[in-house]
Amino acid sequence: MRLCVRAVALVAMMATAPLTAQEAVPSNLSLADALEIARSTNPGFLQTRNDEALADWDVRQAYGALLPTASAGSGVSWQGPGETQIGGITLGDLGFGSQPSYYFSNYNLNLNFSLTWAKLKAPAQARAQRGATLANIKVASDGLESQVTNFYVDLLRQQEALRLAELQLENNEFNLRLAQGQLEVGQVTPIDVGQAEIQVGRSEVTVLQTRNLLSTARMRLLQQLGLSVAQDYELSTGFELSEPTWTLDALTSMALRQNPTLEARRRSKESADIGVSSARSAYMPSVSVSTGWSGFTRQASSTDFQVAQAEAQVAGSVASCVQTNNLYSRLADPLPVLDCSRFVFTDANRQAITDGNRAFPFSFEGSPPSVSLGVSIPIFQGLSRQRNLEAARLQRDDLGYQVREQELALEADISIGLANVRTAYESALLEERNRALADQQLRLARERYRLNAITFIELVDAQTLLAQADRDRVFAVFFYHDSVTSLEALVGSSLRN
Repeated sequence: MRLCVRAVALVAMMATAPLTAQEAVPSNLSLADALEIARSTNPGFLQTRNDEALADWDVRQAYGALLPTASAGSGVSWQGPGETQIGGITLGDLGFGSQPSYYFSNYNLNLNFSLTWAKLKAPAQARAQRGATLANIKVASDGLESQVTNFYVDLLRQQEALRLAELQLENNEFNLRLAQGQLEVGQVTPIDVGQAEIQVGRSEVTVLQTRNLLSTARMRLLQQLGLSVAQDYELSTGFELSEPTWTLDALTSMALRQNPTLEARRRSKESADIGVSSARSAYMPSVSVSTGWSGFTRQASSTDFQVAQAEAQVAGSVASCVQTNNLYSRLADPLPVLDCSRFVFTDANRQAITDGNRAFPFSFEGSPPSVSLGVSIPIFQGLSRQRNLEAARLQRDDLGYQVREQELALEADISIGLANVRTAYESALLEERNRALADQQLRLARERYRLNAITFIELVDAQTLLAQADRDRVFAVFFYHDSVTSLEALVGSSLRN
């Protein structure tokens, strides 16, 4: 048995502006197309899927924490001219005068490495958390697939409901013509014609309302796909009513392997296991190593001050030399005099000062490098370590209980779901038979009405019985498809061909 799935678009355009850069829905929309579009445009699912990129970076960061950290810095500064105070005196008091302005630059490069047990366990925990994130994305993906399938099936349901409503209208119009024909030959009274017209009017209202429900279902499906509702399309996938041949053991085994919610809880349990090990790391020592390099420059805006200092030093050396020679000459046994002419400030000295002043900003003079090694052993931290370790253990145990709870719930839900599918299938077959019997009764009632063997009320009752049988058949068929969709969500895999 196969449902009619092709219908002309009947959607009235809503007064909303279409979204920019919006993907267009195919004119013939299959369920596979709908699922593919939903995974790429549904805003809610895209928000969840973005978590994967962050989880990937968490893993990279965990591995990166095992590498040394490095930092580099540099800077420049300026110091204005003026007097420099040294204690209670200034350079001017010493005869040097006011010093010029200075330009300074510096750099530093630091390398640090620290290692703890928590850092060693961090990559494994990050991978486990990434697995939990991927499992949660799979939960969202399967949930989206189930929702889209439900909306797709609901649209088919509304199309079938509109077909039945239009068929009911045609039957009531036929009954009206039949009553009018009977009135012309004097077989019935005008009351029968009036009753037939009322039935036609009620059917027209039902058709109008059903068309609105169909329009709503079409727009709800587009909303679920993440698309603008102002689009026309036809459905191209049909859902067959087939006997469920799955066994409870096979479905349960599939669900325990593939159910996304169960898988997400298992992944969280794995992360919690590593979390217990990480909590124990608070008792472990940590090691740290650091080293650094640095350099600086200093350049005066004028070398006059430095030249004056150098000349003063030479003059001081000459004066000291002369004084020493004077002392040597006063000795009873005089010593050889010193050569004071060797102390002289030359142009070469002046040029050396000028050349040495050309350091800013890159002629750095390096500072001595340094290396340090440290070991830290935690002794007492106010019982915080014990508390955190116990909390990690309880969280792991709770997640273990949740996994077991989900497994038991799956076994029960699949058993109930399979029973619902089988019941829905049998009910659909029975309702199909009931519909055939009701159709046969309606044809018989029309023949008897032509022969004036029954009243118009009895004809209407037969028509109503057929309409009810049609509605019951549609309800049973689509309850079957809804039950299969729910069972697929539990199993975590498609059960339809």
